[in-house]
Amino acid sequence: VASKHGGTREIAKAMAEELLAAGHHASVRDADEVESFDGADAVVLGSAVYAGHWLKPARQLADARADELAARPTWLFSSGPIGDPPMPQDADPEGIAAVSDATKARAHEVFAGKLDRELLTRPERLMVRALRAPEGDFRDWSAIRGWARGIADELG
Repeated sequence: VASKHGGTREIAKAMAEELLAAGHHASVRDADEVESFDGADAVVLGSAVYAGHWLKPARQLADARADELAARPTWLFSSGPIGDPPMPQDADPEGIAAVSDATKARAHEVFAGKLDRELLTRPERLMVRALRAPEGDFRDWSAIRGWARGIADELG
């Protein structure tokens, strides 16, 4: 997972909990710490989305290890739209179709994120203010956990 302020990492942890509850081994690792997928039967790779793009560590990992990801069941997720309803509605990050094709991902899902202004840097706070982005936690835990249970079901 690539997470800038921890919200996307929390999503990954919830998914790992569901996979563990279904009897699968699961661990959450930061994208910039993954050197290979040896020993992994399947991968769920996710990233926060900022300015319409996955974070650099997730993009680099997907690019560098696309063949390894394509050799095993792989799912992708993004988090980032905020508000009620979450905006932007067309929340697919730029380039995700190419990542999905290169990794032969079974699916890509976008989940709403959260915005806590206190965690932001000064430039990020200025951007959020200019965009009038709503503060709050917009994550749908039922949808997140349900998607992870679907992955567990596919894995058998």
